[in-house]
Amino acid sequence: MKKVITYTLLILCSLLFIAPLFWAITTALKSQQELYLFPPKWLPSVWRFSNFAEAWSIQPFNLFLKNTLIVTLLSTLGQLISCTLVAYGFARFQFKGRDALFLIVLATMMIPWEVTMIPQYMEFNYLGWINTLKPLIVPSWFGSAYFIFLLRQFIMTLPKELDEAATIDGAGKMMVLLRIIVPLMGPSLILVAVFHMMSCWNDYLGPLIFLNDQTKYTLTLGLSQFKGMHGVDMQSIMAVTCLISIPPLAVFFFAQRYIVGGIATTGIKG
Repeated sequence: MKKVITYTLLILCSLLFIAPLFWAITTALKSQQELYLFPPKWLPSVWRFSNFAEAWSIQPFNLFLKNTLIVTLLSTLGQLISCTLVAYGFARFQFKGRDALFLIVLATMMIPWEVTMIPQYMEFNYLGWINTLKPLIVPSWFGSAYFIFLLRQFIMTLPKELDEAATIDGAGKMMVLLRIIVPLMGPSLILVAVFHMMSCWNDYLGPLIFLNDQTKYTLTLGLSQFKGMHGVDMQSIMAVTCLISIPPLAVFFFAQRYIVGGIATTGIKG
């Protein structure tokens, strides 16, 4: 009986989460006349799949997709490289002030991005990077405190005997990292990559602040073009939203077991 009640509650809760997605899909498939009917219709009278192609062609979404892919892939690569190196240093190297420096790194997580937004804009404007993709890519190559923490905790769960054995065989510090540590960090690195990819893919405020030219827009900024001064093209918004939601959902679906494994194997040692 307990299982029946539990599964019933889970199904009801899942419906609450599925309902907005279902409404977005059905809205994207409706005709313009059916959008504002009252009471609203959940299912369209005619399923207009052509709405997706029409909405995608209204704005240069192929260009927006290209810009988004460039930003997402390059910034994710930067996060993986920089966070791995910093986490390895904090986990394996002994130096004066290491713990204090690590606490300072963690303390940066308490600073909201809105606080550093204006100084960053001034800095990138001085460098001449405004209206380029660099402000969305370069900061990722300096690491993220949260991801550094995750990777450091995982590295500290690995026995140091592995490092010592490789050192005896003549491997240097970087060789130990590349040949011993990184292969064992697979689930944690995938976890970091998926989290950061989703953050970049859905980022709206960053591109809104740093980009002015439409040729540099990302998908989220392109989506906002359907909102005008006198109305909102709800049908096109829902159609494009459904389309740009497919890549994150696919990545999450295929990387699901690695995400779970990465969270489970990230210890709290140290």
